[in-house]
Amino acid sequence: MSIDYRAEIKRLKEALDVTVVAHFYQRDEVFEMGDITGDSLELARKSKADSNPWIIFCGVGFMGQSVKVIAPEKRVLMPKIACCAMARMIDASYFDDSVAYMVERGIAKEDILPITYINSDATVKAKVGEMGGLVCTSSNAFKIIEKGLESGKKILFVPDRCLGQNFANSMGLKSCVIGEGECDPKEADIICFNGFCSVHQLFTLEDIAFYRERYPDIKIAVHPECDPKIVEAADFSGSTSQLIAYVDALDPEQKVAVGTEYNLVNRMREKNTYVLSSTKPECPTMNETTLEDLYLTLKSIEEGNPINEIVVDEHTVKYANLALERMLAVK
Repeated sequence: MSIDYRAEIKRLKEALDVTVVAHFYQRDEVFEMGDITGDSLELARKSKADSNPWIIFCGVGFMGQSVKVIAPEKRVLMPKIACCAMARMIDASYFDDSVAYMVERGIAKEDILPITYINSDATVKAKVGEMGGLVCTSSNAFKIIEKGLESGKKILFVPDRCLGQNFANSMGLKSCVIGEGECDPKEADIICFNGFCSVHQLFTLEDIAFYRERYPDIKIAVHPECDPKIVEAADFSGSTSQLIAYVDALDPEQKVAVGTEYNLVNRMREKNTYVLSSTKPECPTMNETTLEDLYLTLKSIEEGNPINEIVVDEHTVKYANLALERMLAVK
């Protein structure tokens, strides 16, 4: 007999002290089951404030880790512990290598302030926290970098080079990328690790030219994980929640092409909104979670044998939490 996963998920949510959290990039049927939905910053804040002892996080691994770090008393399960490709580009050793790169080129370690994009493993966040640094999301990166610059230190930004470069450009600062051409930390304000989001690299200047030629008055809105050339050519750049707000505020007759993950764009207004790509910009890891996975995770709680629980060691929790709390404290 087949299982009606939607009905069973709703039944289990009512029976258990659990909150289902879903990122904007999740497939529609999973996203619709979320009690809390949003981008990384919203989910971090709302999960911490939630009163239920159980969190089921539908997203990628670093997001579940972040909830466990800022709210270690909660039991955090993930239907699929999918790994963000960008987050896998940097680990604790690569972080140490980046610090060593700057030190070898004349920047004292105490004069480095690391900032890590939330798309990173908890061990990297802990390294950042130990050095007095902060976490950021695409929603608050401008404020976090601005706050960091008040220290007078050099900013080491990991792991997304595009996010670091785009915010440097928007602030009139000089940036360089480790391993990409000549990167002299003494000559740059923000020194970026050479990581990136494979989905947001799909958007090209040719895509923008195609839409502008076809619809001369169209607006182009993109995520700051896109290449700096794409952001420069767009009419607007912003985080997931900022893109939603931008599109919602447009006149319904205004055409807009959006450069970010497909599931999100597909849920935006039906009329006059286009995906800025000739291919489907779908994040494979965000799409791993299914209704069946969510059902089985809830069922495991009911049966007293929870699966896919996120566990983070005490040392990592302590210092990663420092970096995350510093982020949350910036208004």
